Order: sequence, then structure tokens, then C-alpha cells
Amino acid sequence: MTHSSATNLKESQIKQQAWKRYFTFNTDHKVIGIQYLVTTFIFFLIAGILSMILRGELITPPSDLVDRSLYNGLFTLHGTVMIFLWIIPSLVGLANYLIPLMIGAKDMAFPKLNAIAFWLIPIGGILLLSSFLLPSGSAQAGWWSYPPVSIQNPTGYPINGQTIWLLSIIVLGISSIMGGVNFLTTILRMRAPGMHFFRMPIFVWTVLSAQLLQLFCLPALTGAAIMLLFDLSFGTNFFNPTSGGDPVLYQHLFWFYSHPAVYVMVLPAFGVFSEVIPAFTRNPLFGYKSVAVASFGISLVSIFVWVHHMFASGTPSWMRILFMFSTMLVAIPTGVKVFAWTATVWRSKLHLDTPMLFALGGVVMFIIGGITGVMLGAVAFDLHVNNTYFVVGHFHYVVYNTITMALFAAIYFWFPKMTGRMYHEGWGKIHFWLTFIGANLTFFPMLPVGLQGMVRRISSYDPQYAGWNILASLGAFLLGMATLPFMANLVVSCLIGIQAPNNPWYATGLEWATTSPPPTENFETIPTVTLAPYSYGLPQYSTVDTTDEEAIKRHGN
Repeated sequence: MTHSSATNLKESQIKQQAWKRYFTFNTDHKVIGIQYLVTTFIFFLIAGILSMILRGELITPPSDLVDRSLYNGLFTLHGTVMIFLWIIPSLVGLANYLIPLMIGAKDMAFPKLNAIAFWLIPIGGILLLSSFLLPSGSAQAGWWSYPPVSIQNPTGYPINGQTIWLLSIIVLGISSIMGGVNFLTTILRMRAPGMHFFRMPIFVWTVLSAQLLQLFCLPALTGAAIMLLFDLSFGTNFFNPTSGGDPVLYQHLFWFYSHPAVYVMVLPAFGVFSEVIPAFTRNPLFGYKSVAVASFGISLVSIFVWVHHMFASGTPSWMRILFMFSTMLVAIPTGVKVFAWTATVWRSKLHLDTPMLFALGGVVMFIIGGITGVMLGAVAFDLHVNNTYFVVGHFHYVVYNTITMALFAAIYFWFPKMTGRMYHEGWGKIHFWLTFIGANLTFFPMLPVGLQGMVRRISSYDPQYAGWNILASLGAFLLGMATLPFMANLVVSCLIGIQAPNNPWYATGLEWATTSPPPTENFETIPTVTLAPYSYGLPQYSTVDTTDEEAIKRHGN
């Protein structure tokens, strides 16, 4: 064998190993991060297909596309997959990739635990989706699975869709707890020299706050799921009202986690906005310390808001008033963040690249979601729109529009770092505008139709609501189409995209101080941090100009 052919063989083996490692039990946090992102994106596509079937059913008033039993299964698994298999784990994947890089560490604190936590995700997801194949069909009690509906077993099968739903939630909950322990230990114990708390990027602050919340509240949901499984499978009576159980207790346990879970999801999204907006305005993040502390403020206050989901569940008046004020209190720290982003953009030199478009779009979505959230915090208004599509619209503006926009912003922003290639800017902007228009067309009509009284979780409705539902369904189909340029862009750019420099955005942050993609242990030598984050006024970060020929070439225009 000649020297040349030996070299080619070695390069081929390295490349083969490079793609094969994404299908193995790998302990590198960067590989695990990408495993999370790709796996959860597949679940996102599945949940999106389920949602388009649902909107296909709702485009006409009568129930004429799927039978009602299947419709119940579709919306149950759509919500469950979107929350537990897309939004939460995809943010974990993003944090997995970024946190060690951002704090100057070589890896996560417990690499093997990290890998186990990831592999529980596909196991839980496949388990959940397999319930469609059962003779009894999938779970039909919604992603909240309130008893007594969720403990009924009319088919009589010992293993039914609800049993599978509970087992998968327990598996996914264990994965999240493992991840939470790992993130907290990594952030608290493995920061580079000089990186004290007020030198950490805001994304690190938000992940720290979210994972504290996760570890404090998630055991309540996992415990409730185990108790519900015992009621369903072994005849215990924790929540069975006919045998002395208390179904409202389940609601308390479920919402004690599931409302703070909104902040577990949205806090890292806020972190993404706080990274992207300064980079594309060339301004330091306004009020950095206030934004950092506000992350903890949101985390703390959100523990005391779960009862606002139960204003219509026989909750005493004194408790309604107490939780109405605690719910509205969340608006203060979240308002601090929105003000900081706005002030950062104010009078700046904006660069409207794709990550910035998604970040600004996400902030707009969050403002709409936040305003409708404050409205729902008021007892009288909440009782008026209880169980209507207004709640669905608000929920999707916060949980889907804001967080998915943030995820797309993050993927475009750190794509050069992850792959060593630049994405195509033109396709990225097409993806943004299709997504922004599609998302608003889908979810805004739910607000007025909810105010008019259309209840949720139904497959047929009064014809007076048809107009708004046609718009929402068309928006959902457009939203589905919007994903196509995103996938095409990333696949083609990964294969033949322009080589990315180490820091294409001239951004601050340790992750940009290493190669693209980073080496196995992230840095040749552990860096020492001497500057505050977001030091965009300094000369080394003030030379970006996306109008020059080199930058244009990098962006693929």
C-alpha cells in the first residue's frame, strides 16, 4: 500500500468514525448534544404530522376525518410528544452542547450519566408511540391525564395506551432528573478560572435556574404518574373518587411541576435571546446583572403559581386571590428581560441575519403570550375563558412560538460552531418568514374563537366558528411546509456548505474562542476568564461588518 492510499484509508476511517459515533453510547457532551437535537427533531416532525391531522379534522365543523377515539389519541400524543420529547429534551441537547464550552470545561461532570439520560429519550419516545399499535389504542386522556378519565379501562386489556403513557412519562422523568443533577454539578463545580457567577453568560444562568426548578418540582409529577399507574393497574385508590380517592390531589401534583415546567422550557429560550441579540446589535446586553438575577426570580416565583390552573376546580376564594397575585408577580422578572432586550436593540446597528430574525420573532411571540398569560392570571377572566381555545392560543404562543423560535435561532447561531460549515442565509430567511407567518396564522385565530366560546378538545363544533378554524388550519399546513427549507438547508450545508471560521459572528463567549467544530476536550488549554460577558465595545469584538465581501461569502449570498 502506498503512502497516499494509506493516508486516504486513514482519513476515510476517521470520517466513518465521525458519523458512526452519533449512533453509539458516546460520552462526549458535544456528540450527546447533537444526538439530543437530531432525535428530538424527529419527534418534532412526528408531533407536527399529528397536529396537521388534528387541524385537518377541524377545518370543517363536523367530525368527518377521523373517529373521535382516534382524535382523542392524536391530541393526547401530540401534546405529550411536543412537550416531553421535543421542547424539553431539545433544550437539554442544546445546553449539553454549549454549557461545558461556555464555562470553559472539558466535558460534563458525569459523562456516562449524561449518555444514559440521552438514551432514555428514544426509549421513552418509542414506547409512547408504540401505544398506537395496541388493540386498546393509545392514551386518550390528554397530556395532563386527569383522573377519573385516565384511570378508566373500558377495553379491559391489562396493558393499554394509558399504561404505556404513564410508563413513558416515568422513563422521561428519570432522564430529566439525571440531566438536572449533571447540569447543576457541572455549572457549580467546573467553571474555568476567573469565571465567577457574574461572568457567566446568561444562557448558563438560565439553564442553572431551569434545572434547579426541574429538580425541585419534577419529583411531584413522577410520583403522581407512579400513583396513577398503581390506580390503573393494581386497583389502588389514590385518585379514584368512587373509592375515596381525590382526583384534585392529582391536579395539584401535576401542576406543581407542569406550570413551572413552562419556565424550565422558556428560561433557556430567554438565554438564547440574550446571546443572539447582543451579537447582532454589537451592543453589550443591557442590565446584564438584572437579567441574570431575573432568571432566578422567575424560577422562584413560578413555584407558587400552579393553582391558577385550578381556578375552576372548586378552589377556595382565598386561594384563588393568593395565586392570582403570585401568577401576576411573574410578569416583573420577565418584564426585566424584555426591557433589557429592547434596550439592547435600541439605537444599535442591527444585523438581521437569520438567528437575529428568529430571536426578534421569538420575543414578539413571547410578548403576545405574556400579555394573554397575565389576562389568564386574573380569576374572573380565567373563569370566563376556562377550557376554551383562548387557553390553547396563549399556551402555544408561549410554549411553541417562543421556544421553537428560540431553538431555530440557536441552531442557526451555533450551526457553524457545531458543524464547521456555514448555513445558507437565503434559505434561512425563507424558513423564518414561513414560520413567523404560519405560526401567527395558526395560533392567533384561537384567541378570538376562544373568547367567543369555542371549547377545546373537541372534533366537531358549531359552524359559527368555521372561519377562524379554516385560518388556523391553513396556518398549520403552512407551518408544516416551513420545516422543509430548514431541513434542506441544514443537510446541504452540512455536506457542502462553506467552511466556517472559528467565530463567524465576532461574538464574545468562550465557545467562540475554540475551533469550529471544537476538539474532543474543547480547548487546547483551559482558558482563564478576565472579562465580563458581552464586551462588545472592546476592539477585538468591534470589527464585524456583514456587508463586506468576506462576510457575504461566508453567509452564502
